[in-house]
Amino acid sequence: MSNGARILVVAATARELATPDGWHTLLCGVGPVEAAARTAAAIAAWPPAAILHVGIAGARRARAFAPASLVIGSEARYCDANVPTQWAPGSVHASVTLLHAVQRALPNAPTLTIGTSARVGGTVHCDVEAMEGFGVLRAAQLAGVPAIEVRAISNDIEETDRARWHFDAAFAAITAVTPQLVHAVREALTDASAHA
Repeated sequence: MSNGARILVVAATARELATPDGWHTLLCGVGPVEAAARTAAAIAAWPPAAILHVGIAGARRARAFAPASLVIGSEARYCDANVPTQWAPGSVHASVTLLHAVQRALPNAPTLTIGTSARVGGTVHCDVEAMEGFGVLRAAQLAGVPAIEVRAISNDIEETDRARWHFDAAFAAITAVTPQLVHAVREALTDASAHA
């Protein structure tokens, strides 16, 4: 692939999307169902070379993340379904190629499982929680498109008062880093193509 590799940046809301500069964007909506459906439709209409899913997230208070801390998703875990994996998968791993590229771009960001739930506080056994990651990554997986999730922390999951959440700082952090992440993803695809 060339440096013109088709990168699709997906976020739930407009405030999580940076102004496009050589990449396409998708507002996937809030929640795992909207995210999966809209991402699948977007892939069918405009097949990308890779998907970068960005947004804000909550984190367990015990992790003591500072507001706007960035987290790289090694895996998106769906916490709303409780069925055997032979019926439906419960997690999707990030593309290894994209994971390594994003880790090089954000060497100080922890790499963690990010839980997906349609409700705040709906995740279990995950220190980071969002609402769309599994839907986006599962749609990408089914289409054979490499994908990864990166989040900026806006709040403690346990904090029920949304007035105490740091929305502005988290939105600013994720949109500021998106161009760097797109560049890292594009370079990784170019390198992979050159060595294929």
